[in-house]
Amino acid sequence: MTIGVILVGLGFILEGLIPTFGAVLVAQLIWGFGYTFISGAREAWIADEVGDKYAGKAFIKGQQAEKIGTFIGIAISMVLANIDIRIPLIAGGLFYSMQALYVAALMPERNFTPTAAGKRETFKSMGKVFVEGAGLIRRNNVLLVIIIASAIFGMFSEGWDRLWTPYMIKDFVFPAIGNIKQVAWFGLIAMVEAFLVLAVTEIFIRKTDLSDHRSTVKGLLWANLLLIVGVIGFGFAVGFPMAVAMYWMAAMFRGTKEPLYNAWINQNASPKMRATLFSLCSQADAFGQAAGGPILGIIAGVVAVKAGIIAAGLILIPTLFLYACTLKKHKLVPG
Repeated sequence: MTIGVILVGLGFILEGLIPTFGAVLVAQLIWGFGYTFISGAREAWIADEVGDKYAGKAFIKGQQAEKIGTFIGIAISMVLANIDIRIPLIAGGLFYSMQALYVAALMPERNFTPTAAGKRETFKSMGKVFVEGAGLIRRNNVLLVIIIASAIFGMFSEGWDRLWTPYMIKDFVFPAIGNIKQVAWFGLIAMVEAFLVLAVTEIFIRKTDLSDHRSTVKGLLWANLLLIVGVIGFGFAVGFPMAVAMYWMAAMFRGTKEPLYNAWINQNASPKMRATLFSLCSQADAFGQAAGGPILGIIAGVVAVKAGIIAAGLILIPTLFLYACTLKKHKLVPG
């Protein structure tokens, strides 16, 4: 994980230092390579260290802490961007890479037993873990639903993340208030978003038993339903105020869904396979992004950007049926 943090930060720094297409492409490759070291490892480490009983709440609290950092970071970035838009990228990359010191010093692995050096056969071990993970998914219907839901959410997120900004710019007139520029409006929208996610996740943490399968899935069902309403409402928005309100609704419940989803994964993973399952979910999400992004992009290009937004919301509807089906099943932890 320490290696991943350093590489992700370096990706941001390179992107800010050399604003050319080639450099940005290389920066994204570095970022993506670095993220492979983080994907699954962070969530598995948290669950191992705090235990299954408290992991769900830890995921929620982590999400809330992230939004507090987002709020502060946006405020600072808005000031720095007025000097040079590259400065926030460079500064953010530096601070992100510096997390490696924190990770190395203050994130001990007390409950991790490494494989003996003489028994490490990296590629053989990787293949064995993958086969075991695939076997668990075949035997456990809940795990299969988790993987499918990850892929569907990846299809949605790639289209949503790429389309909502151009949709706002192209289809809506930003209010002229003082010297507030368009880029500042996006900063203000993101700051309010961070505050709203904080508030909504606090409500969900009070209403949901994150160690219980049914309670967590009910939370996911409601979060995804309201996310769908927000996304489709955003696509049909009339006027800037309605568009911003619908965007905030979608952002609130998207942010709330993530820690609930991590808690659900943790409930259905044994300590031995936890990191593997988190990684498989991340890979399913990436597959969904690769498959769904171009489709939604084509819809946006051929029909209209708003059509791509609405289609992204419709893609999420099958997750509601998946969650509803799993409510009939009990938590099943593979051995």
